[in-house]
Amino acid sequence: MTATPSSRAADEAGPGDRLVRFGAIVFIVGAVATLATVAPLFLGTDPFPSIAYAICMLMGVGFVIAAAGVLRSIAAQRRQAKSAATPAA
Repeated sequence: MTATPSSRAADEAGPGDRLVRFGAIVFIVGAVATLATVAPLFLGTDPFPSIAYAICMLMGVGFVIAAAGVLRSIAAQRRQAKSAATPAA
């Protein structure tokens, strides 16, 4: 069975895909840190040190990394569409 162009494109990692995956992982780490940091406030225990709150900032960092990956993918698709639209000289 041969791969069709659409199924082959889904298997290949495009430009920006790794950034999106890495950004999602960083975001999840930040989300877990946020939940762990906020939990003592609701449980009435001593809060975590300031470094724990700094780790929560990974949510924003992960979002920015993933957004950069999406923008990179968009730019590559636009370049590909532009080169396909222009006739060969």
